[in-house]
Amino acid sequence: MKRKEFKIPTQTDPVFIIAELSANHNNNFDLAVKTIEAMAESGADAVKIQTYTADSLTLDVDNEFFGPRKDGLWKGKRPFEIFQEGSLPYEWQPKLKTIAENLGLVFFSSPFDLEGVEFLERVGVELYKVASPEINDVPLIRKISKTGKPMILSTGMADEEDIRLAIETIQNTGKNEFAILKCTSQYPAKFSDANLKTIPDMIERFQCTVGVSDHSEGYLVPTVAVSLGAKIVEKHFILDRSLGGIDSAFSMEQKDFAIMVKSVRDAEQALGHVEYKVSSEDKLRRRSLFVVNDIEAGELFTEKNIRSIRPGHGLEPSLYDKVIGKKANTKLQKGTPLSLDLLN
Repeated sequence: MKRKEFKIPTQTDPVFIIAELSANHNNNFDLAVKTIEAMAESGADAVKIQTYTADSLTLDVDNEFFGPRKDGLWKGKRPFEIFQEGSLPYEWQPKLKTIAENLGLVFFSSPFDLEGVEFLERVGVELYKVASPEINDVPLIRKISKTGKPMILSTGMADEEDIRLAIETIQNTGKNEFAILKCTSQYPAKFSDANLKTIPDMIERFQCTVGVSDHSEGYLVPTVAVSLGAKIVEKHFILDRSLGGIDSAFSMEQKDFAIMVKSVRDAEQALGHVEYKVSSEDKLRRRSLFVVNDIEAGELFTEKNIRSIRPGHGLEPSLYDKVIGKKANTKLQKGTPLSLDLLN
């Protein structure tokens, strides 16, 4: 299958749908392959992975900063342990790229350190994503920008100043094409925290393509986001939640992902384009002026012998006042559509 060529989508392009593998490989290469195959079957445009080691993100220390989580999805686990469990082996990534591209998918990654960017350059990815917690990592953003490749920035942990700084870093470094994603960095995220009205504001405020990275249940958020102008949708993908894993609770199974894709595509169709035209067929379904009682030649048109009714084969009702008081130049039967040549 021919691989899709990637470019940052504009408002006239189809929505770009990303299936996030994240940690849902469970350190099993065959499972990772099967998951990517299912992504393609479900209608995704791309598979995104994460390129890191535990050392890329945290320290193997047990103190108040790096000790076990006290609550939430990963309660009782130290960050180092979480990232050890979730990391995708580097030696798999070139192989998975080939598999994904043979399936017609764009394959790309979120790197979490400078070495990860250098590795992904050797792998040959054609775009990059900056994850929400890395939005303030100017050296990382600068390193990615120097590749000259398109970038997608998630803004789940950013305020306006953070977003502007990241964009300025890109524009001052490599002038890469870029997009930003509205994201709620909760796992899973609540609908009440989605704040999707931010999307049209982001489009106007930052003058760029905007998408959504969603961790909520179901496909409501992506569908609504598209209706508000989102041109990129990202969602975590898992073959089966019963497989477990650190991201399973907020990942979407294949069947539901396929439903989401259809919902997004249906929303695109429904959005259509700005149009105020009326078809000729619809004009004939509207009201127009008809003779409603027989009229003799020379008889005046009155409110008793003409009326505005359906269908639209007669004169426009806007001409009613001009017709009243005019004379018929021929005999007219009830049910005759009025036309200017019948007026004297």
